[in-house]
Amino acid sequence: MTNVLRILPLGGLGEIGKNMTVIEYGDDILIVDAGVMFPENDMLGVDLIIPDYHYLMEGDRRSRVRAILITHGHEDHIGALPHLVDDIRAPIYGTPLTLGLIENKLRESKNLHEVDLVSFRAGEVIEIGPFTIEPFHVAHSIPDCVGFGITTPAGLIVHTGDYKFDHTPIDSWPPDFAKLAEFSQRGVLALLADSTNADRPGWTGSEMELLGGFEEVFRNASGRIIVATFASLISRVQIAAVAALKFNRKIAIAGRSMRDAVKIARKLGYLDLPDDLIVDLGQAVKMPPSQVVIMVTGSQGEPSAVLGRLARGRHNQLSIERGDTVVFSAHPIPGNEELIYRTINQLYRRGATVLYDRIARVHVSGHASREEMKLMINLVRPLFLIPVHGELRHLELHAAMGKELGIPEERIAVVENGTPIELTPYSMTVRDRLPGGYVFVDGAGVGDIGWAEVRDRDRLAQAGYFFAVAHTNGRGDLIGRPRLTTRGFVNEKEAEELLKGAEEVIAHAVREAYNAGREITDGQIESALNKYLYDETRKRPVIEAIIL
Repeated sequence: MTNVLRILPLGGLGEIGKNMTVIEYGDDILIVDAGVMFPENDMLGVDLIIPDYHYLMEGDRRSRVRAILITHGHEDHIGALPHLVDDIRAPIYGTPLTLGLIENKLRESKNLHEVDLVSFRAGEVIEIGPFTIEPFHVAHSIPDCVGFGITTPAGLIVHTGDYKFDHTPIDSWPPDFAKLAEFSQRGVLALLADSTNADRPGWTGSEMELLGGFEEVFRNASGRIIVATFASLISRVQIAAVAALKFNRKIAIAGRSMRDAVKIARKLGYLDLPDDLIVDLGQAVKMPPSQVVIMVTGSQGEPSAVLGRLARGRHNQLSIERGDTVVFSAHPIPGNEELIYRTINQLYRRGATVLYDRIARVHVSGHASREEMKLMINLVRPLFLIPVHGELRHLELHAAMGKELGIPEERIAVVENGTPIELTPYSMTVRDRLPGGYVFVDGAGVGDIGWAEVRDRDRLAQAGYFFAVAHTNGRGDLIGRPRLTTRGFVNEKEAEELLKGAEEVIAHAVREAYNAGREITDGQIESALNKYLYDETRKRPVIEAIIL
């Protein structure tokens, strides 16, 4: 049917992060966002996770992608672009600040010259194939954010992106309520709305409210102030700058990604910082502690980020000193809590005072809470509601709100990644979920490892490794003693007796196979060792055996 509009979420539904949505009508495809997700604690060695866009690589679909539309410049919305543009060549549309951050990211990945970047501003109208795209301004925790009104032959859909209804944002640019109301007057076929804070009652605090919290921190701190936040959280840098000016402190920035983001935002006019406010990090470490603020990356406890290295005493220019005040101005991403609290404990151990959102007013969310989500639904009044951007519990709670506001259950689609939704002007059909999953970025490899390798790494971390090499004479006897090696499995005191027993197990398995008229295999040795080692230690290390 030519009047069927297909919406296919490839990331961000059933999880926090790696947001990516495909909008398809006939021979034309749009992509909204292409973000990354950070690995969970048990995904050892994995650097990033990107959406599985195998669907777009099938047949001629990649040639039918007309544009990649980006809502804003956070990593969970732009982080996968360096990988995506290797496979899909389509122009990337974004606001000036968003494109500045994307350009920097693509330059680092050495494929900037291959990509067409198209700038727009909120309020403009963009015609792409059968789609009319109207970006509208929303408030978030980074300037220049938009949602999209996308008019298709099947009807108007509204994608909110990440938003909150902040009447007093730090950049004095409130959300475009009038545009949302105008969409409603035209008639909205479907609303794809952010669900991140669906479990938070009330209204999300304004960025401007943080100014009082930061001023209190600055007023009470006698030593250096170290503020940790996301590299692209430009609004938070502005708040720190306002407080620093009031209390006569200079700002230094540690962390390449944050330095780049601040440089781009200043160049484009999104950060209002006097030139003499910013000092070099080398100069800052020589200044009196009461005159310095240092902005750093590492608010999620990442070991390789600046704050993680400071907590372990491994930064080459900075070290935590007694009297420092460290401010975590970010909310933990689900799964990162353990890393963050470990970092906080390490900072306390080094003599710092640590402030975070549970004990001080140093962070507000960039996402709408329940009352704002209800207001969005009532402003837009869609025929169909599709909750996006959240774990399954968030999507279900968002759907329940829609029902409370009068949208029938059959007109609400709670789906996870890979589930196509087909829309006509009067109907919505949820199709069977397509195959797909996580794509792991592991060093230079993208998709080279899967869950099997991740599980092996987890087993290695949990129980260690046992390696055996044995020579046989083909007549049921071993030639010499087997070579046995273990790592992370047992300590030296336990190893000697255990390894003697392992030698006997290998010799017995070889003799038994010969007596039965079978050729001994590596797998038979591994199976025998697995049983023996578990019986002796109640552990199951990764076992590898080679029989020569």
